[in-house]
Amino acid sequence: MAQGPTTRETPWPVSVLSGKLKEYVDRLGTVWVEGELTQWGVSAGNVYGKLKDCDVDATVSFTIWSSVRARLTEQFKQGDRVVALVKPSWWVKGGSLTMQVYDLRHVGLGDLLERLERLRAQLAAEGLFALDRKRPLPFLPRVIGLVTGRDSDAEQDVLRNARLRWPAVEFRTVYAAVQGDRTVPEVVRAIERLDADPEVEVIIVARGGGDFQNLLGFSDERVVRAAAAASTPIVSAIGHEADRPLLDEVADLRASTPTDAAKRVVPDVTEELARVEHARARLGMRLSAILTRETDRIAHLRSRPSLATPDWIIDRRAEELTRWVARGTDLVERQLERQQARVSALRTHLRALSPQATLDRGYAIAQGADGRVLREASDAPAGEALTLTLAGGTLAAVSEGEASDHRPAAAEAVGGAE
Repeated sequence: MAQGPTTRETPWPVSVLSGKLKEYVDRLGTVWVEGELTQWGVSAGNVYGKLKDCDVDATVSFTIWSSVRARLTEQFKQGDRVVALVKPSWWVKGGSLTMQVYDLRHVGLGDLLERLERLRAQLAAEGLFALDRKRPLPFLPRVIGLVTGRDSDAEQDVLRNARLRWPAVEFRTVYAAVQGDRTVPEVVRAIERLDADPEVEVIIVARGGGDFQNLLGFSDERVVRAAAAASTPIVSAIGHEADRPLLDEVADLRASTPTDAAKRVVPDVTEELARVEHARARLGMRLSAILTRETDRIAHLRSRPSLATPDWIIDRRAEELTRWVARGTDLVERQLERQQARVSALRTHLRALSPQATLDRGYAIAQGADGRVLREASDAPAGEALTLTLAGGTLAAVSEGEASDHRPAAAEAVGGAE
């Protein structure tokens, strides 16, 4: 039934509009297009995927029915660069436009993968993926930083599993876009903000998986370098096994899922308590064994004769000790007597050699005015003052010169002194 112009009073039913769109789309026919496979999923033999033009960031969905897929001679995967013979198809009931693929061929390595591989090689050459740069995670972090999407399943998985394992753990969550154009700047800012927090001891970047295209932000060079520059350990929990974003390579720990990240960052309080109890039991057993061994050793030592009846040592040594004491006393007395006799002999000898003994026999020592001892008569010319040292004191005298007769002169000198 033909439909005339529409007005507010005579609108088209939705089915009419959808039918007209189908008629128009069906007239477009088939066309060869080139792009990159950013999604490739198989269900019930049919392929559902996405084809992207990386130059202008345009994407279309496509379907390959099982009959067409059976005729394809090549194997395809996400990231391949392809040309496809497609025909637009409008689904009237659902009101959606898809591209039905009738033929598909490779045209070379996808630009996305090629760029990623070049960036991966560059960063690896700089050493950003080196194992010696990986920092160990703290055993029990008091505060954990979390970068994730707002109200996401990844956030709930991390929080729930971490608190089940250790209820007292604290989180500082910074929300960021995890897909789309805002992903890179927001994730970089979140990492830098948490890294600047002195209380945050480890940072988890979590996302609940996704297709290759949605994960491209986590392979961006800015995100990778921000993670490498952080002083706080980074855990990557993007949750995508088929393709490893470059953030996985630079992170200090890669977790397969957000749940796995929570389990690897936070210890299980039940397991740790059991480990402590086991250690205490082992210490108790070890201490008991040591005490038992030392008790037996002391008992064995006490059973030896030297400790069981120690009096025999004193009895055996008492007589010997008495003998040695008597011998020591005798030796000391004999040594004292011998040394006393020697001292007496030395005293007698010393007295015999002493000038005082000579003076005691009546001799005198004559000294000049300058104190020198006179040995020759010529040393004291007439009129020189003399000092005569006697056994009982000193005398002052004056020399009269050398006498002609030595002996009488000496006698007169002695008489004059008296």
